[in-house]
Amino acid sequence: MTALPDSLTLGSLRVDTPVVLAPMAGITNAAYRRLCAEQGAGLYVCEMITSRGLVERDETTRKMLVFDDLETTRSVQLYGTDPVYIGKAVEILCADFGVAHVDLNFGCPVPKVTRKGGGGALPWKRGLLGEILEHAVAAATPYDVPVTMKTRKGLDDDHLTYLDAGRIAQETGVAAIALHGRTVVQAYSGEADWDAIAALVDHVDIPVLGNGDIWEAADALRMVEQTGAAGVVVGRGCLGRPWLFRDLAAAFHGEDVATLPTLGEVKAMMRRHAELLSEHMGEERGCKEFRKHITWYLKGFPAGGELRHQLALVDSLASLDVLLDGLDGDAPFPERELGTPRGRQGAPRKKVVLPDGWLDDTDGRGSHLREDADETTGG
Repeated sequence: MTALPDSLTLGSLRVDTPVVLAPMAGITNAAYRRLCAEQGAGLYVCEMITSRGLVERDETTRKMLVFDDLETTRSVQLYGTDPVYIGKAVEILCADFGVAHVDLNFGCPVPKVTRKGGGGALPWKRGLLGEILEHAVAAATPYDVPVTMKTRKGLDDDHLTYLDAGRIAQETGVAAIALHGRTVVQAYSGEADWDAIAALVDHVDIPVLGNGDIWEAADALRMVEQTGAAGVVVGRGCLGRPWLFRDLAAAFHGEDVATLPTLGEVKAMMRRHAELLSEHMGEERGCKEFRKHITWYLKGFPAGGELRHQLALVDSLASLDVLLDGLDGDAPFPERELGTPRGRQGAPRKKVVLPDGWLDDTDGRGSHLREDADETTGG
């Protein structure tokens, strides 16, 4: 059996556990990244921002580039379709924000992104993909900052792009490629294809990170053993479960830890999360931001409908404390929730929404469409 990796090397950057927190819009802000980092080592990536928004000094984009004081490695995911804008944005991130790692998003399945040839649609244009990666790597190289990319298998099973994307990434000096084992048309439905991750590992010499259906630490180990991936990218599996990173760190270092917190321990984690959000955003906004996490934290635990309803309206830490007191701290973790999907799933899309004539040409140099400055979805 192949020895498990216990760290991840991306160019000059070393990550003490081969685990990456996937950027999730509205979730992976500075407070959540700090909360996860308190659990265990890993690479914690900021919410996705747009290259155009950054270059044109869009206020919303700038506000998203907030880092916690204890964030030792600043990592940002960048979205864009224009090689020149991408290059300029990478330079701004390195020069002005002290970013130590830039990831480029070519995996987003959202129609408003693919309609403009961005996200998961872009790798169909192999020439354009190469141009973008070349500009990004050239901008990052003087700062010794590694550039990575994330992609999906392809548009659908008839239009697969991931092997070409891996080759182009390697040729342009990209430090690693992450593959979500689903097509764009699948979105978050169905099961992730880990065989595709293994095929990409065999196809390239740069590190491949596997993404898709990692709900427990055991899933991460199984993925690495099955595919030969250099590490894993975790998204929906950590929603309401920041302690998953503690389990992952233990698992990759050969320790046997599977956290099954009581509701009392979950309450403490919820309080810490709301406190960090309040520190970064102010109490009222922080508590409002926290509301979306409540269902994930309490999934499977005994908590009455009225109490859940009140928690979903929480607007201060004091009111949160009163409501958390109403939960039974001795309630055991609902083991039936282990290994089950969390967050969005949904059905596969009927088709991928693409620009007119997008499939007619697989090169695409000079054919990018202008993205929105405030595009913030992930994928």
